[in-house]
Amino acid sequence: MIELELTGIAHGGEAVGRLEGKACFVDGALPGEQVRGVVTRDAGTWARVELHEVLTPSPQRVEPPCPLFGICGGCQWQFADYPAQLQWKRDILAGQLTHLGRLEDPPVRETLALGEPFRYRNRADFRVALGRPAFFRRHSHVLQPIEDCLLLHPAVGALLSRLGDLGEARALTLRVASATDDLLAVIEGPVPEQATGWGCGVVSRHRHRLTPRVGSGAIVETVAGVAFRITGDAFFQNHAAGAEALVGLVREALAPGPDDTLLDAYAGGGLFGLTVGREVARVIAVESDRLSLADLRHNCRRAPTPVRVAEGAVEDVLPQLDARWDLAVVDPPRTGLGRDGIDAVLAGGPRALAYVSCDPASLARDARLLADAGYHLDWAQPVDLFPQTFHLETVAAFRAG
Repeated sequence: MIELELTGIAHGGEAVGRLEGKACFVDGALPGEQVRGVVTRDAGTWARVELHEVLTPSPQRVEPPCPLFGICGGCQWQFADYPAQLQWKRDILAGQLTHLGRLEDPPVRETLALGEPFRYRNRADFRVALGRPAFFRRHSHVLQPIEDCLLLHPAVGALLSRLGDLGEARALTLRVASATDDLLAVIEGPVPEQATGWGCGVVSRHRHRLTPRVGSGAIVETVAGVAFRITGDAFFQNHAAGAEALVGLVREALAPGPDDTLLDAYAGGGLFGLTVGREVARVIAVESDRLSLADLRHNCRRAPTPVRVAEGAVEDVLPQLDARWDLAVVDPPRTGLGRDGIDAVLAGGPRALAYVSCDPASLARDARLLADAGYHLDWAQPVDLFPQTFHLETVAAFRAG
């Protein structure tokens, strides 16, 4: 058993302290606390400690409102007050840009909050256990059936409550379009007989094939005045107010002009290309996912700006386009752009780049590559799309020169 004074928060959500120079990571604790615990893993330069007792609690510690907190693996920070969570996210981003990105004193803004820190998720993905929706337990592959989740949008929570026995279904996705109140359930496995009475669209998923059972199989969301079709479980931002905020920040980062060409890389259904893209002369949108690509083509039909849609991976497609672009927005997967992606995006000669990131570590690594290529980080804005968790969205503004 050891005692630790915790001084910071690490990427991944654990509090961190030092014992004889070794970094010790403690899940379930807060910076500023004195704790007692047991080392469960010693990796030489760092260790993981299982929390047994909080000797001196932080004034930022609160009672988690969810009865399953600590059992369910969905949230990490319900035991901390919300202002503390916002500060930690800024600190994590700044730390990653400093240590991994090797950027001196990175220009990181205060974390942007988006209203209440509960009931925000417009999509939830479940497994099914004993006929009931379930999440994985914390640090486990064991399933925990749930009756409600405090992070769910109220309409998704209400839909969850009327599902009934899901029988032999294996997985379930529920989603709502906040602007239109469209509801959709995507089911993997046999569709329950009562699904027609859920009051929502119903889609059956078999491998990668989606078959509508009730309704069209899609919902329509509106962001920044633009309607977006979202089919089945295609990717779209899980926080409606967050999507609006990201569009505004990308617009700020790029300062688009009426003669510009905008590259929208990893375009998804067109969130940035069809909103910020209304202010430019033309848009090039690149997407590889089959489902998102179909939505993108559909959503482009009413775009006032000409949109050239290119199918495939960014690093493969862009070198073949024989095109230039003045501005670029990228929203890559968690792994980031990497050198090949950055080389492909910068080959078009953009004067400004808006980087939308869901992982501060990959953003930091890419920021170093962008700096080496002559792009300066003007600012990085953390946006709290995922309250009560350590997950963090960021918009970073880079400019040439």
